[in-house]
Amino acid sequence: MILVTGANGNLGSATLAALRARGANAAGGSRTPRDGMRLLDFDDHSGIDLTGVSTLVLVSAGYAEDDQVIGRHTAVLDAAARDGVRHVLYTSLTGAGDHLGFALAHRATERLVRACGLPWTILRNGLYAELFGGLLMWADGRVESAFGDGALAAVTREDLAEAAAIIAADPAQHSGRIYDLTGMPITAAHVAGRLGVPHRAIGLGEYRRRLLDEMPELLPFQPPMLASIATGIRHGFLDGTGPDLAGILGRPVRDPLAAAAAAASATQPRAAAG
Repeated sequence: MILVTGANGNLGSATLAALRARGANAAGGSRTPRDGMRLLDFDDHSGIDLTGVSTLVLVSAGYAEDDQVIGRHTAVLDAAARDGVRHVLYTSLTGAGDHLGFALAHRATERLVRACGLPWTILRNGLYAELFGGLLMWADGRVESAFGDGALAAVTREDLAEAAAIIAADPAQHSGRIYDLTGMPITAAHVAGRLGVPHRAIGLGEYRRRLLDEMPELLPFQPPMLASIATGIRHGFLDGTGPDLAGILGRPVRDPLAAAAAAASATQPRAAAG
């Protein structure tokens, strides 16, 4: 059986759906499992049960501070080795993202994966097109961002999920491989153009102020992470493309601009009904 962790999340649920569409024997694991899912709470180390799992798709549990994330991944990899898992597939971060505020937990987990004693494959996922669009801010009928003229080689979450499903369904030929899965470069101006609105670039200082002063829902570790994405894109560190994703999919990658524009449109304030 293939088990996909974080199966209630966006990437995990899409990966599970892609596996089932291929007819694979796959299940999801989550700390809040729905019907048919396995309870899998990475913070309950003694309760992690991976018996019966042949291939583990470890979707990064990155929504926390680095020490907590690495501790979670250590626990699940220890359980995988103990319970007889035969292959681990880890969803990591593109190699171009080493400077990003959330890169360390990914690279530390890659070390753990390579040292766990099990056959493994690492997918270094590029930043989502949906994330790029969702980080654009609306003001006075235009979009604003701290991305400047910089481009992101954005990739749709659907493509990443399909790639993970393809490898998880037949992991042996991908053993010991690290794939860098990026898409096509798009800019904030491209997204604004698709939406038919202007784009206004703001400075990194203004963006950080907004994150700290106007978004109280953010957890303490999130503003520096988001600022690192903005400066990375703005200064051209995340616009590189490569052949790995299309090679795994066996077709061209999906248009990231459409996904980014849809995500940006979804956050657009709507005029109040008269």
